[in-house]
Amino acid sequence: MQRLVIDTDPGVDDALALLMAHAHPDAVVEAVLVVAGNALLGRTVANACTVLDQIGASTPVYAGCDRPLLLAHAEDTPVHGDDGLGDVGFAPSSRTLAPEHAAAALVRMASEAPGELTLVCLGPLTNVAVALALDPMLPLKLARLVIMGGAVNGKGNTPHLCAEYNIYADPEAAHVVLTRWQAAGRLFDLVDWEVTVAHAVPGPVFDGWLTLGTPLSRFFGDVSAKLMSFIERWSGQRVFPAADPLAMAVALDPALVTQSARHVVSVELGGRHSRGMTVVDWMQRSGGAANASIVLGVDTARFHALVEQGLRGRAS
Repeated sequence: MQRLVIDTDPGVDDALALLMAHAHPDAVVEAVLVVAGNALLGRTVANACTVLDQIGASTPVYAGCDRPLLLAHAEDTPVHGDDGLGDVGFAPSSRTLAPEHAAAALVRMASEAPGELTLVCLGPLTNVAVALALDPMLPLKLARLVIMGGAVNGKGNTPHLCAEYNIYADPEAAHVVLTRWQAAGRLFDLVDWEVTVAHAVPGPVFDGWLTLGTPLSRFFGDVSAKLMSFIERWSGQRVFPAADPLAMAVALDPALVTQSARHVVSVELGGRHSRGMTVVDWMQRSGGAANASIVLGVDTARFHALVEQGLRGRAS
């Protein structure tokens, strides 16, 4: 049984990733850590609670960092809706938050179960960077780290052109995490924006998910409508770049990765157009040991099956 801790900033695709994790028969979600990102912290926390209420899960929720380590980025178009969850207008959850800060909770859980937890990061890496300040040995206490972030060839999706959103939102935090993992001699799995685009879900597959007729498929259809409208206007086609679900699929089923490459990945902290860019040492010129296993290809049928399983929900 895989034990997951999910650090997230829900977010429509984060919501789908949470459904996938909770539905998988060989995974247990130990905690959901929440960070500001797709919306302000109060909203991302509320959204995490809403998603867990829809699932009927008792997973504890820990609120984390409400701002980047150093510099706030400019406001972006709220592609996930003003509330981060499609502006559907859910009633506030009655769920009680866990009392610890997310970073402290991560340090505690990793120390209590060394080598047993997989950390899946679906948002900015601020909580993890703070956890590393509290416990520099954290990389050695986790079984795996899976990060959704970066654009390994510089084809980003933010105003900084070369940067992907999660890294762009807190480049200093990403720098801390990537350099600490390298110093510890550990590899993390990187699911970047470009592999997400390469494996974007075709419209007919996406629409098929929405017609499953389950409560969770109806929920996801509601929260994803505004995002899909934006994507269609932006791309001119009906596709779903399922960034966080793809990262979750890699966490749940590592064998679905069909192609990967191990390299040093670092983060650019300056530059008007390049701040937040993930720089890959493709030619091994830096001389350092690789810190990232970059996912380049996946089995799409297995990926889509994991999403559908999430939308059906765990069998009782």
